[in-house]
Amino acid sequence: MGILTTSIGAYPKPAYAPVVDWFAPEFGADTSRATALYKDLLNATGDAAEDLFISATQEVIQDQVKAGTDIPTDGEVRRENYIHYHCRHLTGIDFDQLTPKKLRNGAYETRLPTITGPIRPSGDPFLIHDFKIAQSFTDRPIKMTVPGPLTIADTTADNFYGDATKLGEDLADAINFEVRALADAGCRYIQIDEPLFARNVKEALEFGIDHLIRCFHGLAEGMNRVVHICCGYPSFLDETDYHKADPQAYFDLAEALDAAPIDQISIEDAHRPNDLTLLERFAGSTVILGVVAVAQSRVETIDEIRQRLLTALNYIDRHRLIAAPDCGLGLLGRDLARKKLANLCEAAHSV
Repeated sequence: MGILTTSIGAYPKPAYAPVVDWFAPEFGADTSRATALYKDLLNATGDAAEDLFISATQEVIQDQVKAGTDIPTDGEVRRENYIHYHCRHLTGIDFDQLTPKKLRNGAYETRLPTITGPIRPSGDPFLIHDFKIAQSFTDRPIKMTVPGPLTIADTTADNFYGDATKLGEDLADAINFEVRALADAGCRYIQIDEPLFARNVKEALEFGIDHLIRCFHGLAEGMNRVVHICCGYPSFLDETDYHKADPQAYFDLAEALDAAPIDQISIEDAHRPNDLTLLERFAGSTVILGVVAVAQSRVETIDEIRQRLLTALNYIDRHRLIAAPDCGLGLLGRDLARKKLANLCEAAHSV
């Protein structure tokens, strides 16, 4: 079968989906507009929203399966963005009070929901519903994605805790509530997204990895605990000079991540290739290697993807390598996303 393939998270939303997301080109760097519009759009759609979400989920899963993806995601079609959708199901976060804040080491400024009280789950687990709908459309295992504590903390404005460690602990416990419910519902691939690890290596090493482990606490054997660490999105497709995290971050994090009880570690390699000796630092973990760029319209050829994977196999065992896009595919649009996924899967399966 060659090398397994997976998607990372977001997939281009069908036009009829009842929410927009922060990939929408008209928003540019102002990602707060998608957050501000979320409730209004759902209210305007009314009772039809759920049927539209179900149809959209089916469509994006069929695209991934047709391309050959072994471990698809639900495409995050219900989410205006992968972070704030989760935050809406936590107490202590005010979406009516949006606070200006610079993000990603000053890469851009936007207005963010504000933490005004203790972080707790606000009710019953909510991702079980999303997972069951998605899994009903394929016999391939659906991977569910969840934002991590450090990334949530960076993408909200804290007016309550004033203590990054305590905030991270409470976020991790709330995430663990959802993660354990997903596992009990039959989800075997659960991915915590922590792009902030690459931006804030010091905090990641001091407490971020501990909080990541806390997110997965209590999971039984047979689960796949996944962490995704990308280095940053542009504001629009084919932007060339946007700010990305230092590639040295992966080297600085690798050994600590490999020593943690994490099964799969997802890193980007397509937009900005790594020195692949990096892979030797993952002595036991599986590496999900990004081999197609998610913010460039050029479609990578099957041969160039295959050659990159063959090169990677000089540094890591075949059974510990999975091929993927660098990150979510939301910026590409459906046509480009399908072409890139199809080439990725054909290349990986031929290795």
